[in-house]
Amino acid sequence: MNIPMLDLKAEYALLRDEIEPAVVAALAACQYIGGPNVKAFEAEAATYAGVKHAISCASGTDALLIALRAIGLGPGDEVITTAFTFVATASTVVMCGATPVFVDIDSRTFNLDLNQVEAAITPRTKAIVPVHLFGQPVHLAPLKALCAEHGLKLIEDAAQSFGADYAGRKSGAYGDIGCTSFYPSKNLSAFGDGGLMLTDDDQLAAELRVLASHGSRVRYHHHVLGYNSRLDEIQAVILRVKLKRLDHFNDRRRAIAESYNVQLAGLVETPFADGYGRHVYHQYTILSDRRDAIQKVLTDAGIACAVYYPVPLHRQEMFAATHGQVTLPVTESVARRCLSLPISPLLREDQIRHIAGVMGQALT
Repeated sequence: MNIPMLDLKAEYALLRDEIEPAVVAALAACQYIGGPNVKAFEAEAATYAGVKHAISCASGTDALLIALRAIGLGPGDEVITTAFTFVATASTVVMCGATPVFVDIDSRTFNLDLNQVEAAITPRTKAIVPVHLFGQPVHLAPLKALCAEHGLKLIEDAAQSFGADYAGRKSGAYGDIGCTSFYPSKNLSAFGDGGLMLTDDDQLAAELRVLASHGSRVRYHHHVLGYNSRLDEIQAVILRVKLKRLDHFNDRRRAIAESYNVQLAGLVETPFADGYGRHVYHQYTILSDRRDAIQKVLTDAGIACAVYYPVPLHRQEMFAATHGQVTLPVTESVARRCLSLPISPLLREDQIRHIAGVMGQALT
């Protein structure tokens, strides 16, 4: 039984009858840049997230870069974040001329170890960027309190957690700015790249829009160095269709994770939900000392699986000169032991049982 990590074909088949007419209508309207669907999606996303402003852009990476620029990040500044994440979380800090400061992670949630964050704050610290990894919301209240105490900005990397809940708010809506991605594998996904920035701050929202539009407040007048970073009309059409189903799809992911937990009990360390927020399981990630053996058996059986992330950022070549001496023992241990299994809103119970059965054979 071949099982993909995420069954995009099945999802497309489910939504085709709504997506295709909407795309055709947008094509016929010929308003490809900044069209009505982009404006409508931003309004709908802001309402969904419970924020005043949702500003779309070309990718999740651009969302982070523009957010960091909007808070004035520059040379000499530091940003506290995690090394157990996709490279964009830290590379965008470097693109601003600043320095990422990596803090170790919690061994169960894989998110920032909050007990280590305050010790990493220096006079140069400008912001804290927590990552809601694999869909698990970071416990943000202590971070927000630290930011208030030290005059720092809190920017949420919510690329893997759109739709998750924390303290009565949606992921990305709690900090000064929330950034998310609509890459095709995300919980809310486009048919290409796309990104979004969320904020309640009117001044930051205005700055985000200027930076995403060539640094322009008035057409052909450019006030600062900006970017050509736009969500296109066709992707907005698709996202509008999918946004209406996001909560249902995230509920399905939670149900699938619960089934996995039952099936895999006693075989591996299953994901831990800390109870501070509602996990949306962008990835279902287990830990095992026999990770490589499990990965091989699953792959040989036609079952997709992946390691997110095999090389933490402080061990990446691009950070070797600046972070080569950094030691993050929990991050490094998790990177050696983690494995993500197929998860999709359309994953069936018989597929979950088959995956668990193959893993059981590998571990006996």
